[in-house]
Amino acid sequence: MNRFKNKTVVITGAARGQGEAAARLFAKEAANVVITDILDEQGHALAENLGEQAMYCHLDVSNEEQWLSVVDQTLQRFGGIDVLVNNAGVFTIKEIERTSLEEYLRVIQINQVGTFLGMKSVIGAMRDGGGGSIVNISSVSGMMGMANTAAYTASKWAVRGMTKTAAMEFGPYGVRVNSVHPGPVDTPMVRGAYPELSDNAMYARHPIPRMGAAEEIAKVVLFVASSDASFCTGAEFAVDGGASAGPGTVKSS
Repeated sequence: MNRFKNKTVVITGAARGQGEAAARLFAKEAANVVITDILDEQGHALAENLGEQAMYCHLDVSNEEQWLSVVDQTLQRFGGIDVLVNNAGVFTIKEIERTSLEEYLRVIQINQVGTFLGMKSVIGAMRDGGGGSIVNISSVSGMMGMANTAAYTASKWAVRGMTKTAAMEFGPYGVRVNSVHPGPVDTPMVRGAYPELSDNAMYARHPIPRMGAAEEIAKVVLFVASSDASFCTGAEFAVDGGASAGPGTVKSS
C-alpha cells in the first residue's frame, strides 16, 4: 500500500525502538519521513538507510526552539507536514516516596510538555496545508493506575487529556488528533533498562500473555494516521494485549 504517498510524517523518538518501527513502515508506504531524536548517530544512520525520502533532525522535545527548527527544516525540504507522531518518551520505575522532584519533572517535561510543544509547533503548517493527523503515544498507564510509576502515569494521563482537547480545537482545520495506548513493548531500551519487564511470566493473566512487538504498535499508528481512520478523532486506541480490559484467565494445564 502507498497510503502516505506525497505525505510528510514527523516522528519523535524515532532513532530506535517503537519510533524506528513506525518510521520504517511509513517509508514503506511512500511517506517522506522526518526522523527526530537526541540519538544523533542512530538517527542519521536510519535516515541514510531509508534513502532520499527521509531526513534526520536533532530534537529535544522539551525545547521549543528546537521544535521550531524541525518544522522549518521540514517545510524547506518537503513543503508541508501531514502527520505528526509524538512518540518520544521516558519511563521510570520508582515509588512516589523515593522519586525526587527532579526525576518527576524530567518525565513530565519529555512525555507531557514534549507532546504539547509538538502539537503547538505543527498546527500552523497543518492548517496551512488543509489538514493533517496527529498521533500522540500515551500508554495503557494513561487509562489506569500503575504502581511505582507516578511520573510516567501522570504524564500519560495528561497526553490522553490533551489529545481530546486538541481534537476539539483542531477539528475545524481538518486536523485529527488521536492517542495510542501501548502496553509493555519489547524494545532494546526496555530490555536494557528494565529487564524485569521482559519476563513474559509477568503477563500470564493478560488475555494475550506477552509483551508487544514494536511493529505491532507501529501498524496501529499508521492506521490511525491514515485516511482509513478518517472519522476518528479524540479517540483512544489501546494496543496492550488486553491489559486494560482486566485480568484474563490462565489456561489450565
